[in-house]
Amino acid sequence: MLINDIKKANMLALKNKDEDARASLSIVISRYQGLLTSGKGEPTDADLLRIIQKVAKELDEEKEGYLKAGRADSAAKIDRQKEAIVAFLPKMLTPEEIKAIIASLEDKSIPAVMKHFKANYDGQCDMGLVSKLAREA
Repeated sequence: MLINDIKKANMLALKNKDEDARASLSIVISRYQGLLTSGKGEPTDADLLRIIQKVAKELDEEKEGYLKAGRADSAAKIDRQKEAIVAFLPKMLTPEEIKAIIASLEDKSIPAVMKHFKANYDGQCDMGLVSKLAREA
């Protein structure tokens, strides 16, 4: 499972004294453990990918705050933290690929398109972008 790879990367970051990577990897592991103990059953890799995406988005927001405050050194630290976790994300679909998939569907209604992407491409695309492109199609 993906969580094992993340735990290995966390241990490697600990051995290498890479505080930036450890910070973000530890957050992901902690949130995974929270899901594990929530009583909803064993989290899947898709759940873990959603956690990573959410943490990456939070890091982007934090970076923006640092940049607005003129703290480029802290923003660079956030970039290193984000790099450590986005390496575990699958390749994201490009807008062109999303448009091609939408065009190949028989039912191009918004609910049908969203259901198709959720079932087949979960974690591989931004669902907001899918919705926007589906409305344009």
